[in-house]
Amino acid sequence: MAYTSINFKSKKALKEAVASGARITTWSPGPFPVKTDGRDVVEGPQYPQPHKWYASVVVENGYITKVS
Repeated sequence: MAYTSINFKSKKALKEAVASGARITTWSPGPFPVKTDGRDVVEGPQYPQPHKWYASVVVENGYITKVS
């Protein structure tokens, strides 16, 4: 699982940001690298808050281009 570069409180907020053209990246707090191209899964809000949402994302050139 990965996080987004902005600590979104909801999946809806992430979708709106990506739709508006914001350049959102992903990062991993653990030893596993994040994808710079392809499908990935992100979660939020970020630790130490309890995770309340998960989203499948498409990453192109390091930036999220689609959220589902």
